[in-house]
Parts: sequence; C-alpha cells; structure tokens
Amino acid sequence: MSWTELLCSNLTTAEELQDYLHLGDKDYQLLLSILERFPMSVTRYYLSLIDWKDENDPIRRMCIPSIHEIDMDGSFDTSGEAGNTIMEGLQHKYRESAMILSTNQCASYCRYCFRRRMVGITDSEIALHYLDGIMDYIENHSEISNVLISGGDALLNSNRRLARYLDRLTTIDHLDFIRIGTRVPVVFPMRITDDPELLELLTYYKQRKQIYVITHFNHPREITPESTAAIRALLHIGIPVRNQTVFLHGVNDDAQVLGTLLKKLTSVGVLPYYLFQCRPVIGVKSQFQVPLKTGYSIVEAAKNMQNGVGKNFRFVLSHETGKIEILGLLEDGSMLFKYHQAKDPANAGRIFTRHLDENECWL
Repeated sequence: MSWTELLCSNLTTAEELQDYLHLGDKDYQLLLSILERFPMSVTRYYLSLIDWKDENDPIRRMCIPSIHEIDMDGSFDTSGEAGNTIMEGLQHKYRESAMILSTNQCASYCRYCFRRRMVGITDSEIALHYLDGIMDYIENHSEISNVLISGGDALLNSNRRLARYLDRLTTIDHLDFIRIGTRVPVVFPMRITDDPELLELLTYYKQRKQIYVITHFNHPREITPESTAAIRALLHIGIPVRNQTVFLHGVNDDAQVLGTLLKKLTSVGVLPYYLFQCRPVIGVKSQFQVPLKTGYSIVEAAKNMQNGVGKNFRFVLSHETGKIEILGLLEDGSMLFKYHQAKDPANAGRIFTRHLDENECWL
C-alpha cells in the first residue's frame, strides 16, 4: 500500500481504542468528550511500540488520550504565535528565520502538542492558499536566512505539495538553508523508506539549497530498526538530521532514560539540537510538565553520560519572548537563564536570574 493508504488504517476512534483499554461506561463517555475536542490519530506502526500491560508506558502516554486532558489550566498559545503571524501559514518571530505552517496534519497526534488548537482541525492546505504572498514576503525580507517548513508535520504534505514549497524556496538567493520539521521518522518511518519519489525529490532540491531534516525523538524505544532505516535513508542522500526532544513527565524525566536517548541518537547519526521544556498548554500542562529545578538536575545527569557530540544540545524554553536557555542553579538557589534567541533584539544574549519555587515549570 502507499503511505497515504497506510494512514487510513490509523487508530482514530474511541470505539477502536476500547479494544485495547476496555473502559467502563463513565470513562468511555469521558474519552468521547476528549476526542471531540482533541482528535486522536495513531499509526499502526507506532501503536505496535506500546506495552499495553503497562498503564504508564511512555509511548502510550505520548499518543493515547488521558483523563488529564480535561484540565483547562494553561494556554493554547504559550509561545505567542498569534503575535508572530504575518499571514495565514507564515510566522516570523526571529529576524533570520521564517516558519511556514504547511499543513495541520500529522501521521500521529501527540498528546503533548503545543499546537493542539489547530492540528487536525483546521484547513489542511492553508499555507498553499497563501503561497504567493508567503513567498513574496520571504523574497522581500533579505534578513531571513533560513525557512522552517513545519506544520503539523511537513512530510504529511504530498510530494507534489512539498515540491511546490521547495521549488520556490530554493531559488531565493538570501536563504542559506531550508529546514523540514517532521516526526514521521519516529511514528511513520515508511513515509520515507517506502517512498523513493520523496528521496528523489529531496536529492534534487538539496543540490539547489542546503536542506536539513529536524525530527523529534523523545524516548529510546522510539529508535527502532524501522526508524533507524528512515534516518539512514536521509543521511545516505546527504540530508543531515537533527533532533528536538520535548522534556516530558513520565516519558523521559529520568536521567538514565534521557541519557540513553541522547546516546542512541548520536549512534544512528542524529545530532541532538534542542531539549524543550514542555509548554504549559491546556490539557498538557497538568500531566507532562516537569519543574524547572528538578528538570535541570535530570538534564545535567543525562548530559554527563554523553561524549562531546551528545552534549551539543541546549535545554530551552520556547517562550513568548524567545528561546531561553536554562543555564543552571546558583548558590543562593536561584536559576540562571540566557536568551539563546530573542524576539526583541535588545534581549539578544541577555543573562538573567529568577528565584523559583520547587514546583515552578515556566517563566
């Protein structure tokens, strides 16, 4: 079957999930109400990684709805994306970088998603409707040196749609490189390994402009022979792969687990890029956030397990004001932070401290 046909077999309904969970009537009705607001979609491949005997299985936590999602504490736009939107489908937060929200579709919907306000709900081709305006904006802003094609998941675009973006972007002289944001190597690796046309397309366009794939592994068990094959296929055609991990309670908030993930990533040729503090999103905050002080200690212990290449990542908050690196704990108990990237140029590189209590998870 083609990759689009395979996606049609995704687990998407409460009725299908009931075959695995065997819920009582009350919990089943609650599940229905959650799915009404926050859709579920899980590939059969990713579903096969779950240990159903373990209620706290980390893969399960990342893709199967939880009762905690009814908690409305938090925000739907924790990074101020509305304020960075130039037009539908285009954001420009940092001077040198533009981001195209190319689709709202994902191969599997992550339960910790910070764009859950839009993923799987709005127009799946919204950026294409504004393609000329998006490209005109990027062409007319020579300070933009790179573009991230994101979503949803950029590789849930058809090859034809992806080629439309790359065809325009690779002709813009002031762009140094293009990034493609995707989780398909993790949740749906056959999108890459079973589609030679995609690899041919990427091979063609990377001759015109440097392309990076930015992927999203969160747990060592996600690095399987199948996902490794997808990574190897990208590396074979000369596409570097970097990883952004989200720091998640019950998934990787353990030094041994996180350290093993980082080691496995570098062993298959993926360079750790960012470790993101989980954002205080509605339905996410209460079940996935880890306190900053606790998190820093875990991250440092995991970092100590790495060689030089594995230590390259930065532990950051993707804050409304910029990417804020979490640098450490001071003797007086306060935490040290630094703007790695700043929306306001006046904050660029600024170092500051905050006195936080033991349970604070965000600034």
